[in-house]
Amino acid sequence: MSHPLNPAIEMALQAAEKANEFSDLPGAGKPLEFLSQPKDAVIDRIMKENQAKPLAVVLKKKVADLRKALQAETDETARKALMREIADQQLRLDLELEAMTKYG
Repeated sequence: MSHPLNPAIEMALQAAEKANEFSDLPGAGKPLEFLSQPKDAVIDRIMKENQAKPLAVVLKKKVADLRKALQAETDETARKALMREIADQQLRLDLELEAMTKYG
């Protein structure tokens, strides 16, 4: 679930970017060093070549897809099965996000 202030923050960032308020920052236009460590270069390349995504991203998309399917489903038995699956996948996503923040 996204934070309620995300849209407001996004709008403020877009307005600042349009006003070129970020153009004179140190390191502008350069990759963020903490995101591109030499020790991770091989893993990063393999993931990019295979279009691999972090588990949290995959689970978040799966939960969103299941929720869309739930909205369209009219059969009560199928809806209950979808709700169980959503709960299971949401739990997996929550655990993955907690592990990322704790150990990542």
